[in-house]
Amino acid sequence: MGSKYEPPIRLAILEADTPVPGVKAKYGSYGGVFSYLFERACAPQALAARLTLSYHDVVGTSGEISYPDPETVDAVLISGSKYSAYDSDEWIVRLVQYTRRCLEGGRVRVVGVCFGHQIVGRALDVEVGRNARGWELSVTEHELTDEGKKLFGMEKLAIHQMHRDVVFSLPPGAVPLARTDVCAVQAMYVPRRLLTVQGHPEFTEDIAREILEMRRYGGILGPDVYEDGMRRVAHKHDGVAVAKAFLRFIQE
Repeated sequence: MGSKYEPPIRLAILEADTPVPGVKAKYGSYGGVFSYLFERACAPQALAARLTLSYHDVVGTSGEISYPDPETVDAVLISGSKYSAYDSDEWIVRLVQYTRRCLEGGRVRVVGVCFGHQIVGRALDVEVGRNARGWELSVTEHELTDEGKKLFGMEKLAIHQMHRDVVFSLPPGAVPLARTDVCAVQAMYVPRRLLTVQGHPEFTEDIAREILEMRRYGGILGPDVYEDGMRRVAHKHDGVAVAKAFLRFIQE
C-alpha cells in the first residue's frame, strides 16, 4: 500500500515590515525571505509538497492591510520588524488582537520570529519592552533547555539576532527553550499552540550585513556595537534547523 496523502500545510506569513533595499530586490518581501528558508528546510521535498504559503501585509505599506481568515489557514507566522511590539500604533494593536484570537481559537498554530515572538508575548499579557542590556546582533550562541534540545534536535543553537526589545517573562504554561546572557526568553513553546524565537532563522549573512550597515550609518548602532555584530555576521548558524522545528511543530 502507498503512504497516505497529506495535503500541504496552509501557512500564512504575516509581514510586519518591508525589507531593506537589497533584500527587497532579491526576495520581494519578507514572505519571499521565509519562502527561501522553508525551501531549504523542506529539501529534498519540494516546498509545494509541504507548504502552501500566503503573504499578508499587516502594516499597510502596500496601501492595504491584509489578514487571512483563520478558518482558511493551518498556521500563521509573524515576521520580524523594525517597529516595537509594545507600541500603540493601530496596526500593532490589531495584530495583537488577531494573534490572541488565533491562540484562543486553539486550531491555528502560531509561530513568532523576533517582533513576532514579542507580539505573541504581548497577546498573552506578559511584559514586552526595551532591554537595559542593549542590542543583541548577528550570529549568537544560545543555551538550550532540555526541552529545547529535544525540540530543535541539537545540543547547541546559534542563529542571527537583531533586537534590543525583549519578552521579559514566560506566559503561563509556556515552556522555555533557550536563553542567552542578554535575553532570558529566547524561545518559548506550548504544544500544538505556539512556538516562537527571538532570533532570526530566516536571516542570511547578506541580509544581516545590509541591516547592520544601514543601522550603523543611520546612527542607530554605535561603532563598537556595529563592529561586534560584523565580526560574527558570517558565522555558521542553524536557521534551517529552526525552520525544520517550525514544520514539526505545525504538524504536531
